[in-house]
Amino acid sequence: MSQLKQAILSVTAAGDKAFVPYIMAGDGGLDKLQPTILKLQELGVTAIEVGIPFTDPVADGPTIERAGERALANGTTLRKVLETLTGFADQITIPLVAMTYLNPILAYGVEKFAHDAKQAGIRGVIIPDMPLEESGIVHPALKNAEIALIQLVSLTSTPERIERLTKASEGFIYAVTVNGITGARSSFAGSLDDHFKRIQTYTDTPVLAGFGISAPEHVKNFGSFCSGVIVGSKIVDSLANGDWDIIEELVKASKASAVK
Repeated sequence: MSQLKQAILSVTAAGDKAFVPYIMAGDGGLDKLQPTILKLQELGVTAIEVGIPFTDPVADGPTIERAGERALANGTTLRKVLETLTGFADQITIPLVAMTYLNPILAYGVEKFAHDAKQAGIRGVIIPDMPLEESGIVHPALKNAEIALIQLVSLTSTPERIERLTKASEGFIYAVTVNGITGARSSFAGSLDDHFKRIQTYTDTPVLAGFGISAPEHVKNFGSFCSGVIVGSKIVDSLANGDWDIIEELVKASKASAVK
């Protein structure tokens, strides 16, 4: 069992729900990466998704896209992010998940990336522009480095596709809650609990909800029928504004006392 999956199962076994904040590495400078990660860790998050800025993101909404542009303007690269993380890896006690694209990994070198990512504390990788059929490009190297390759499942995926994706996904299954790009939303279309239950029938790997989750009530609602949530745009905005109170409220909403 991957360290990432084990961390999520430990949280849910205790009655809480997994909470995974997304941060954009290099937004505000790479010197902010260490204090941000350590503060989130202190607040009790389950894992942290570390976004790597990319010039042509496929699913980012305006908030994360702007954060990526700021990070790129600061000279942030995949290599620099891993080097920065490695510098304080001994202080990190929770799994980190890298959200990056295929081209930067290929340019880095797949084997070298897997090795360096492991040293940096990366225990999971999300590659949104890499279809399942092409996962063999990176999966062997990641597996050797004990890094989980996480798959995204969309609302429009067919049952057959959902089954393939869920059985292939490691660490957790990233269940997308909306059709479209990331970004804070006030509501979600229709009832999603049946969709999440169907995903879970194919595997015992935890299912986490992501895209659009931006309020404590969203965290609680999704926590009622899945293993936890990923919160991106709201975290990125709050970090840019220095508003840790909002972040703390979101994390608290994942705890057993709030979910029940």
